Amino acid sequence: MADDKQIKPNLEEVSPLLHQPQSDDKPKIEPSSVTPEFLLGWTADGLPLGHGSVVGQPMGRAPWSSSICACLGQNDHFCSSDLEVCLLGSVAPCVLYGSNVERLGSAPGTFANHCLPYSGLYIIGNYCFASNCLAPWFSYPSRTAIRRRFNLEGSCEALDRSCGCCGSFLEDEAQREQCESACDLATHVFCHVCALCQEGRELRRRLPHPGFNAQPVLVMIPPAEQTMGREA
Repeated sequence: MADDKQIKPNLEEVSPLLHQPQSDDKPKIEPSSVTPEFLLGWTADGLPLGHGSVVGQPMGRAPWSSSICACLGQNDHFCSSDLEVCLLGSVAPCVLYGSNVERLGSAPGTFANHCLPYSGLYIIGNYCFASNCLAPWFSYPSRTAIRRRFNLEGSCEALDRSCGCCGSFLEDEAQREQCESACDLATHVFCHVCALCQEGRELRRRLPHPGFNAQPVLVMIPPAEQTMGREA
């Protein structure tokens, strides 16, 4: 009997979740007043939607870290990177597009697979039509992929937030996605260089370059010196 009394407290300390309170003095909470956590939705900013949210209702999307007209970037520690993005977009948009897709795919070696086709369309468009009018049709899916991966708001949602003119397109999720994809294409066609720079700034703030991933290094530490004492 003495051994059983000693074992029981040890089991309770090892598994505290199995211990049931003995007193009934605490007030009981009725099940109707408790809201399960899985019934609460969460927005992209980490805020709960509340009890009145409807299942399937589209959640609010986060804005881009910089506007499409912020070509020189923001006045922060990414300033040098933003200037590099602006320079690449103005002088060599094919290099910036290939770098964006490579960073988005997180796979080294895909730079040439996207930079070379873009360069071919860039040369043909400037040679035949005196403008870069073919490459935007090839590069606009990257903007859609960035927007879907990071849950960013599109042009239709931004216009509806500012002036409320696109509310009818945002009611249905499929219809909204079609509208946003069309806006992504229009953004690349009419503001191609600015769109590439905005995507480059967004990716550099969110994802590291796949070629700069640090590899684990095994460090060997030599053992400390050992001394043998004399036996008494």
